Amino acid sequence: MNKISFLVVAAVLAASSCSAPRQDDLTALVDPFIGTAAHGHVFPGATTPFGMVQVSPDNGTSGWDWCSGYNYSDTVIAGFSHTHLSGTGIGDLCDILFLPSMEGFNLSLPDSSASLAKLNRVWFSHDAEQSRPGYYAVALAPGVNAELTATPRCGLQRYTAVTGGTMHVLADLGFAVNWDRPVDCLLAWDGTVLSGRRISAGWAEKQYLFFSSNFSKAPASVTMLNAGAVAAGDRAEGRNIACILDFKMKEGEELIIKTGISAVDEAGAAGNLAAEVPGWDFDGTAAAAQQAWQKRLGIISAESADSSLLKVFYTALYHTMIAPNLYTDADGRYRGTDREIHNADGFTNYTVFSLWDTYRAAHPLFTLTAPDMVPDFVNTMLNIRKQQGKLPVWSLAGNETDCMIGYHAVPVIADAVHKKFQGFDYPEALEAALESASLDFRGLNHYRNFGYIPSELENESVAKTMEYAIDDWCISQMASDLGKPELAAEYLRRSHNYRNLFDTTIFFVRGRMSNGSWRPDYDPLYSHHTRSDFTEGNGWQYTWLAPHDVDGLVSLFGSREMFLRRLDSLFMVTEEVKGENSSPDISGLIGQYAHGNEPSHHIAYLFSMAGAPEKTESMVRRIMAEMYTDKKDGICGNEDCGQMSAWYVFSAMGFYPANPADGKFILGSPVLDKAAISLPGGKTFTVVSEGNSPGTVNVSACFLNGEKLDRNYITWKEITAGGELRFVMK
Repeated sequence: MNKISFLVVAAVLAASSCSAPRQDDLTALVDPFIGTAAHGHVFPGATTPFGMVQVSPDNGTSGWDWCSGYNYSDTVIAGFSHTHLSGTGIGDLCDILFLPSMEGFNLSLPDSSASLAKLNRVWFSHDAEQSRPGYYAVALAPGVNAELTATPRCGLQRYTAVTGGTMHVLADLGFAVNWDRPVDCLLAWDGTVLSGRRISAGWAEKQYLFFSSNFSKAPASVTMLNAGAVAAGDRAEGRNIACILDFKMKEGEELIIKTGISAVDEAGAAGNLAAEVPGWDFDGTAAAAQQAWQKRLGIISAESADSSLLKVFYTALYHTMIAPNLYTDADGRYRGTDREIHNADGFTNYTVFSLWDTYRAAHPLFTLTAPDMVPDFVNTMLNIRKQQGKLPVWSLAGNETDCMIGYHAVPVIADAVHKKFQGFDYPEALEAALESASLDFRGLNHYRNFGYIPSELENESVAKTMEYAIDDWCISQMASDLGKPELAAEYLRRSHNYRNLFDTTIFFVRGRMSNGSWRPDYDPLYSHHTRSDFTEGNGWQYTWLAPHDVDGLVSLFGSREMFLRRLDSLFMVTEEVKGENSSPDISGLIGQYAHGNEPSHHIAYLFSMAGAPEKTESMVRRIMAEMYTDKKDGICGNEDCGQMSAWYVFSAMGFYPANPADGKFILGSPVLDKAAISLPGGKTFTVVSEGNSPGTVNVSACFLNGEKLDRNYITWKEITAGGELRFVMK
């Protein structure tokens, strides 16, 4: 495509796109492209808050930095699919892909498993690409302007022909990226509706996705394909199936495709489409998606003299509300982790629980920004336990991936119990947590027998021990909240097990053998991504992972002075991570502090918890400035379903849940001038930073409702009561 014709396409795209947002619209402060470059792994396409559908462009490139299907470094698009993960480290989904073109498609596949969409990828320019919450648009070469929007369960695509001719639309169920692969697919055309299923395997061992698509214009022809070969009739079934729909288009004419999806069946997909998109109003649907985001983003009213800072803040808040994802049809049916069909009775079912990440700050943030969702999340977890025999570890599309370590549904549930959320069964919640703690998998049997996990008996032994200890503390708190002191005492003792791996002669946690001896040849700088005593980290980073027992951790160093000196060293030592297979997740380094990976997220707040708040204040401001920007690579590591962004949302307001389940928030240094959180019951909690500027990072005094605070934290109860927290900066 030559330069002149591309400029014409870009101009038409600008003219055909939805109207610009109002000045007072918070969605105008969100840039979905932030985090699409480098290792952020987010997608730029259209979705609604916590929606089932994420309709977004796919580059058709495999690789770690394409886990969301898209990376800003790419210049080709293979099509637009309806499901995407936000910021994870493993690629999956990208289901039900459409690709429009004003030229014919090449059907000569190099082998029977190759994707037609990948073979026919089209060039695009970022200059002719735009995105905002609930809307995405791009000019494709040659000659199609594509726009995307979404409802919770449906995706809409609007294709505009730049010139007259035949628009060919490829629907490709064989398209897959990274770990995902189709195993059983069906396409059927009944003369009006294109429907079918895509059952795939990958990170989600068996993912069911059904769809139903309607078209605003009748196609001139529909051709079914199997592995690139034309298939007779109006149905195609197999692993690598697709179809081409041809539409006779005039210059500037629009084709709208609306697609409902379901994990239950095709009837569920059609029902979702009928319930949410009865007509063909693309602009109205996009406006509704934008308003849904405005409502959610409006939970926090933030002020700053720095417009780029507001963009970073509201983009972060946006990213925290993409997952978990709705996983219930409009009629209340959903597919459980037992692969059976269930009816959601009194709750809404969700999926995509990246709990090793999100238990730390994203779920505590939901108790303030999305309290209406908390009971649904807990009930989903409790129902998953009934279906698969344990609480979720990393739940994806009705599958348990068992990805990452710990049993971190427990902190989320314990936090909800501690904060007295209603709408779920407390005794059942405690029973489910105790069951998770008593399982004999992933070293838990060794953990109970030895008080730690011996290195020669289990991979990632130190990391697992430390994460299990955090979960045990949460069970202790839940038992205490529910009036079971003996049980609380038992799990409090278990929560100290991490101490058994702390070597007081070198002030590091390290691997220990079953005979009690330390694992030899220890180097705290060493990392192996999948085969070491640590999970995506090393000894420098994991030594501090005891947010539930900071006083106990400090005592292992012998004194607060020694603890603080060693904590200082973490941020000052070399940034070298040793090992040929060191984890790529170790990113966002300041010394050995790795902000790009979640086990580090509470560490800067440990200074304050050990009596040096000024060090917390300086460091959190440095992390915010260096690790979060408004550039395309503005997230320093995997966004991880909202966790990376939740850290920023909390820290920008001036407090953070270092212990994610005790209802306390450690004070830091707010970067916002003002933030007002809208709360249930018409209450508001306002944070004011008096004298705030980039050069004033330390706090001289802090006042809660006019009373000077003599402590380094506020509580969830104090926040949800409404009032004002005022920082006086110096």
